[in-house]
Amino acid sequence: MPEQPRLRLILGDQLSSTISSLSDADPERDLILMCELQVEATYVAHHKQKLVLVLSAMRHFARQLHERGFKVRYCRLDDADNSGCFTTEIEKVLSRSGCRHCVLTEPGEYRLLQQFRDWQQQHPEYTLEIREDDRFLCCHDDFRHWAQGRKQLRMEYFYRWMRRRHNLLMDKDKPAGGRWNLDADNRNALPDSRQPPPPLRFQPDAITEEVIALVNDRFAQHFGDLDDFGWAVTAQQAEQVLEHFIAQRLPQFGDYQDAMREDDPWLYHSHLSASINLGLLDPREAIRRAEQAWLAGQAPLNAVEGFIRQIIGWREYVRGLYWLWMPDYKELNQLQAHRPLPRFYWDADTRMNCLRQCVLDTRRHGYAHHIQRLMVLGNFALLAGLDPKAVNEWYLQVYVDAYEWVELPNVSGMVLFADGGRLASKPYAAGGAYIKRMSNYCNGCHYDVKQKTGAKACPFNYLYWDFLARQREHLLSNARLALAYRNLDRMSVEQQDSIRDSARIFLQSLD
Repeated sequence: MPEQPRLRLILGDQLSSTISSLSDADPERDLILMCELQVEATYVAHHKQKLVLVLSAMRHFARQLHERGFKVRYCRLDDADNSGCFTTEIEKVLSRSGCRHCVLTEPGEYRLLQQFRDWQQQHPEYTLEIREDDRFLCCHDDFRHWAQGRKQLRMEYFYRWMRRRHNLLMDKDKPAGGRWNLDADNRNALPDSRQPPPPLRFQPDAITEEVIALVNDRFAQHFGDLDDFGWAVTAQQAEQVLEHFIAQRLPQFGDYQDAMREDDPWLYHSHLSASINLGLLDPREAIRRAEQAWLAGQAPLNAVEGFIRQIIGWREYVRGLYWLWMPDYKELNQLQAHRPLPRFYWDADTRMNCLRQCVLDTRRHGYAHHIQRLMVLGNFALLAGLDPKAVNEWYLQVYVDAYEWVELPNVSGMVLFADGGRLASKPYAAGGAYIKRMSNYCNGCHYDVKQKTGAKACPFNYLYWDFLARQREHLLSNARLALAYRNLDRMSVEQQDSIRDSARIFLQSLD
């Protein structure tokens, strides 16, 4: 008896021909469903460039499936019969096609997984098969096994475990070069004389141009510019970006990965996270090519180790924590931060040049690199006591590579310390000196990074000490902050009063 046909649902961030839901798909028998949904575009008001990227990549992927002989039911955003709901669209196709079995790769976000599980309970007449997302190098069971019995789930130890497990940058049972982590070698400021190569960008084709018009029409009020959209929207283009990075940017990536420069957001970074998170590029391929470059003498170890750590360390680690701790993790606010998000996170209207530059980069490109996100935009949010829900929503809205599974642990755990130290061993708090050292943002800024308090002082300087004073009850026992608290306590009463007054006046100006 021939097998019954199956419906294969492909979500917008599952654009891989080897995705688990397609691994045994039969073009002669099965039907593929892809949906553009208003609710997915607006559950947060995504950056216009992200909307164009996802919708264009989906349409290109559907065309490729057609070319491979698959029957694809593609539900466009502006289709008259678009119900706006995944499960309703599934029901429509199942009832019309006679299928009783739907195959789905596990969604990356908790809210969607619950939606599909709830639908299955309400419709026992259908079978919903949810398969593990095997695009990741560490499955849920393996991560839980690694985490079991550990008092603290630190990324560094997970990363070492992953290196051994996948035999990456290893010399037998030891790390290549004798050290697991070469981050100390990757903190150089970028000399004015050094000019990074321009990133590889792509001219929009007819499909992308159609999507740009759609987004400009339906989502005109969303944050972001669309003047120079150039992201990879196919697997072939993503492979070209990877090769361009390996050849032109990887050799200097390590040295300058923490550097920042005004009007130059791309620097030596790979710009591959959006392609990897969409499924256009396999993370294993990116890792393999980077390791090959080191073995061939084409890139130094500190660059390759830093790049691989971002993928098998941070990316896999935060995904593991997300599924281990959700849904309660989303509600954490250990430092009791409740200040609303300042308007300048949207309009860049601030005299703090570092913040202005990072917001402008974000608005123009839907992109800012990890130090801009952590040590400028995130550092300010931490020191000013911005509400975690508002900050999380902002990060999820404004970056083309943002999905809740990767955004939430990074923001609540690493940026805001809202989880009380589950993820990070200390808050990533810093004064203006760090930004001065790693960028040229302080040049020509309205504020003076050398001044500690007063109207002309860099706000990061007094906000840093005010943050420590406000959060003494929560943070004093943190061993990594012991020196900072000793320095705070050595200050005179007058110095501490000046810090508190400067912070109060500045924070009131935000309100």
